[in-house]
Amino acid sequence: MISKTQISYSSLCELCFKHLPNPLNKWRRDFVKDVLWLFLSINAPVNFLQLGRYGQYGEQRYRQQFEGDFDFFNFNSTLIQQHCGTRLVIAFDPSYIPKSGRKTEGVGWFWSGSASQSKWGLEIGGIAVLDLDNHTALHLEAVQTIPLEGETLLDFYARIINERAPKLKKISNVVVADAYFSKEPFVSKLMLCGLDVISRLRDDVRLRYILQIKKTGEKGRPKTNGNKVNFSSLDNKHFSIESVSDDLRIQTAVVYAVALKRLVRVVFVEFLKNGKVTSSSVYFSTNIEMEAAEILEIYQTRFQIEFVYRDAKQHTSLTSCQARNKEKLYFHFNMSLTAVNVAKIVHWFSIPIEERKSFSLSDIKTINHNTLLLEKFIVMFAIKPYILKNNQNVKELLLYGTIAA
Repeated sequence: MISKTQISYSSLCELCFKHLPNPLNKWRRDFVKDVLWLFLSINAPVNFLQLGRYGQYGEQRYRQQFEGDFDFFNFNSTLIQQHCGTRLVIAFDPSYIPKSGRKTEGVGWFWSGSASQSKWGLEIGGIAVLDLDNHTALHLEAVQTIPLEGETLLDFYARIINERAPKLKKISNVVVADAYFSKEPFVSKLMLCGLDVISRLRDDVRLRYILQIKKTGEKGRPKTNGNKVNFSSLDNKHFSIESVSDDLRIQTAVVYAVALKRLVRVVFVEFLKNGKVTSSSVYFSTNIEMEAAEILEIYQTRFQIEFVYRDAKQHTSLTSCQARNKEKLYFHFNMSLTAVNVAKIVHWFSIPIEERKSFSLSDIKTINHNTLLLEKFIVMFAIKPYILKNNQNVKELLLYGTIAA
């Protein structure tokens, strides 16, 4: 018995294989499809031992083949171009991966956002695409954080994006990242490659108004630096009110960011409650022609990349790899995140946007796990699943344990 879901996964993969620059042989294609199905159906931490138990190959073969090359960037890029909307933005965000021991390549102390402290383990720099039309994110590629000697983390992050800049610009020339990346070394290096950056500035950021230099005829050099931007009393000659509602007031201007050493468009957002300001945030774009509403929409959509990591950690075993060398780790990390892409496209993008409910990877894993077990029973007991009297029973067994069944 081969389920409709397996056929959908297989067809989607075969379509993407055709667009890879380096064609794969049939054996490698079958292996990738088998691993993808197992990542989306094994209801336990997916490691080499579990793959050997549930898959069609031996454990040692999975260990060996995880070391082989696979072009995840182009595979996921094809998925995105064929199924996403037209308004796309590149998102970048590192994610902490727990890992014990000291023999794994790249292991060290990395910041864990959920724990709000540095922890021992690994880190991946995740590159994803935000689909503004569908308000979601899809994974592109994850690169393990292993800086070169003398290279800072910001230099490393900028380098892995710049190395992929020609391919990224075919999707979008805008990169969005969180407030940690609103620093000159990162922003300047991305702009050298033709990429614009959107991020959030610190609350104590130093900004100056743009001053039109005028000759006064008096002695001395004319003043070139404008006054400092004070967000408690904004200059209406420079800032314009973009929109006001019961809970938001948005103002924007083009100013000089001292730390970034360049002109940026800033969007100052005040969050209101009963007419009083409760908090505020400052966002920026290096593209000064960009609309304030678009900057705000892009940054707010940035959080969708966190849901990709959450789903991968909870359901597709992002943190359970047994390998220690970087090639096998790379394959595992990207297969885990790519599995989330495939599940989302097959089970969520295929539904008309007005009929979509929230995306539940938990239910998808439950159905796929039931399918995996049911296939074993059907083969072992020689059951005929397609005869009419068994149709309803098979359907009930497939949906057994799902939340929305």
